[in-house]
Amino acid sequence: MKHIEAFLYRDGVLHADGVPVPQIIESVGTPTYIYSASAIRTAYRRLEAAFSPLGVRFQYAVKSSPNLHLCRLMHDLGAGMDVVSGGELDRAWLAGARTADMVFAGVGKTDEEIRSALDGRFHTLEGVPGLEEREPERRGPVGILNAESISELERIAYWGNELGVRPRVCLRVNPDVDPHTHEYTTTGKEENKFGIDAPLIPDIFDAWGRERGVDLVGLHVHIGSPVPTVEPYAEAVEALLNLIDELERRGSKIEVLDLGGGWPMNYVEEQVPPLEDYAERLVPLLGPRVQNGLQVLMEPGRFIMANSGILVTRVQHVKKGRAKTFVICDAGMHSLIRPALYRAFHFLWPVAWTGEAPRLLEDPGLPGLETCDVVGPICETGDFLARDRQLPPMGRGELVAIFSAGAYGMSMVSNYNDHGRPAEVLVDGDRAAMINERQPLATVLATEHEARELW
Repeated sequence: MKHIEAFLYRDGVLHADGVPVPQIIESVGTPTYIYSASAIRTAYRRLEAAFSPLGVRFQYAVKSSPNLHLCRLMHDLGAGMDVVSGGELDRAWLAGARTADMVFAGVGKTDEEIRSALDGRFHTLEGVPGLEEREPERRGPVGILNAESISELERIAYWGNELGVRPRVCLRVNPDVDPHTHEYTTTGKEENKFGIDAPLIPDIFDAWGRERGVDLVGLHVHIGSPVPTVEPYAEAVEALLNLIDELERRGSKIEVLDLGGGWPMNYVEEQVPPLEDYAERLVPLLGPRVQNGLQVLMEPGRFIMANSGILVTRVQHVKKGRAKTFVICDAGMHSLIRPALYRAFHFLWPVAWTGEAPRLLEDPGLPGLETCDVVGPICETGDFLARDRQLPPMGRGELVAIFSAGAYGMSMVSNYNDHGRPAEVLVDGDRAAMINERQPLATVLATEHEARELW
């Protein structure tokens, strides 16, 4: 299957690397997320190669796929971690990342999260197994805190002074650039909640300098995700470079430029330009600055993980309605919310298939297909995985693979209607490992079992 080499049909059955998907499902049930370690490595190495002239330091966006084993795999590949909450910080540290190799972003950091980012004594890991020899209180401050407002900068400075730590801070710039992606994942326009308006940045550097409890070391920008064309990135980079020139004319030294993430991948064949086109446009813009000492950071997540994972669900019922056919599965918006939330397209297909290899298109153009809605068990009309999709006829009990589900799939699942979270499996060659057990109802109910008097 084009663009998803880790998930291919062999002898009429979908394989994840070298493992037949039905063999995995026989062991763990459905719904289940399955990831390919080889696909993750390949995508990361492709990023490294594309931007190698810039010596980019990659910070894996933990929010895209936060499983500890996936974070460990990214750490082993050499990535730092981009975290957006205190929970993600603790998770990344448990996965083996040094806090010095983390960038803490996010628009709504609490005092507790800022304190935890600066001093390991304030971690939130009490009761987590395996901490006996880890000593989280000794882990030290994060490498960079990205400040999204003057208010946040003030709180970072306050806690730095209280704890005797001088935080390294990048200001997140809102460059008012349209990335031409979904309105809910657009983050760099002036009406978005993220970042500080670009014209305000020079005065903040002038006012804060290096004398008010923080070291302002750089700028951060993230315009959205996925960004389907090259030019919005170029526009944002040019705006940031002009801003750097202005700051340095006014006496501020910029050491770090964090370009965020948003690097796209194909949910549909040839939907976006190849990564190398982005690099070809950006490397000449940034190369001279890197030669003069600028450190460039990037925060990839989707590009690495999306096509490295699938969600496998089982058909529970097929209902022939007057208007259309409904294929009702045990996965739904609680398992993969992207179609319902963003109207996102995910190619899906039966796990058992002996015909011509399908293509990643809304209509693969194969004979014998019928128009279906693929839906879940949730009591919402918006609970769907695909609408008006051309698919082979399917029956009760069949397995269906939902492709390109490795990013922002498991990280956004819910317990709506008291469903447990799916299982997760990581394959590597001909080996498969359970990396997250299916969540039982007992776990869902654990924190509400008994009332606790507040006073």
